[in-house]
Amino acid sequence: MHSKIWLSSPHMGGNERKFVNEAFDTNWVAPLGPHVNGLEKDIARFLLAENENNIHVAALSSGTAAIHLGLILLDVKPGDEVICQSMTFSASANPIAYQGATPVFIDSESDTWNMSPEFLEKAIKDRVAKGKKPKAIIPVHLYGMPAKMNEIMAIANQYEIPVLEDAAEALGSHINGKKCGTYGVISVLSFNGNKIITTSGGGAMVAHQPELAEKARFLSTQARDAAPHYQHSHIGYNYRMSNICAGIGRGQMEVLQERVSQRRANFEWYNKALADIDAIQFLKDPEGYYSNHWLTTALIKHPAITREMLRLALDKVNIESRPLWKPMHCQPVFKDAPFYGDGTAENLFKDGLCLPSGSNLTDEERDRILKEIKTVFS
Repeated sequence: MHSKIWLSSPHMGGNERKFVNEAFDTNWVAPLGPHVNGLEKDIARFLLAENENNIHVAALSSGTAAIHLGLILLDVKPGDEVICQSMTFSASANPIAYQGATPVFIDSESDTWNMSPEFLEKAIKDRVAKGKKPKAIIPVHLYGMPAKMNEIMAIANQYEIPVLEDAAEALGSHINGKKCGTYGVISVLSFNGNKIITTSGGGAMVAHQPELAEKARFLSTQARDAAPHYQHSHIGYNYRMSNICAGIGRGQMEVLQERVSQRRANFEWYNKALADIDAIQFLKDPEGYYSNHWLTTALIKHPAITREMLRLALDKVNIESRPLWKPMHCQPVFKDAPFYGDGTAENLFKDGLCLPSGSNLTDEERDRILKEIKTVFS
């Protein structure tokens, strides 16, 4: 049996070990420490546009923790409603439930597969008419493809609803140079093991207002008041990133641009190598959009071959692929939540497949993937 080809495995750059060893040598193995501060500065520096200085970052234990703290900072309480993209990983929606709030799910549109601005506005109007103005909007940049943020932000601003931007999969993506992770009042990044860069487990909250990042740091370290003893005026959480994980992240930030280039090169290779199979359709960057192509995704539109048949054929020869995210409004746990849409996300889920996209894919592995796909379609 051939060795496993993973969908998206961690890819070290070289200096991660140096930063981690430094943490060991100085005995900074606790949460907090110089690498956490350093990583926050590295991320802010990367996200900043020229002549800007208003990006503030809190390094946390996960992207999910960042969404949860974001909702708390936006004052989401039990009984509130939060608008959320339906086609996403459950981590975008679960924190809404942590707060005792109700998610209102929005369908995708076909240009980016992300939140439909049309159904977003319909939902806002309908919720307001029902006497329930949503407290926040959570768009997601799926697989690194930016959502229609200009349209989404215009709607959010018109109705004065803050945007909590889930950029977990989109570090390095942008629209006309404005980077994903800088659109929302609060934005969220993930450094989970399969992401474009990793801290093994980890994430970050990004904000334009320094006090939001400061409050996130406070809440993420158990909300301890300034006192010689342990005193608490707020409910806190154990959500801060460790200095060891941040050391890995600092090494990874050094190779981020390279990783984006490698992922995009995978996407271009798939497009070229499979150009003669009309039944495989790739999601290309709309005009002005720049996706990091964290994962290369395709729709399988064939009368006899389904997405699942291709997935199982790849799995049989030890190649990992994965269906697109099953929409949240189709999940048993959220079956009673409101949904606004026309079935776009469900159709994408039915036909969509994520192909192996690691930045460390070898030519030999690409040949194996190509051979198997061509065999299925022949």
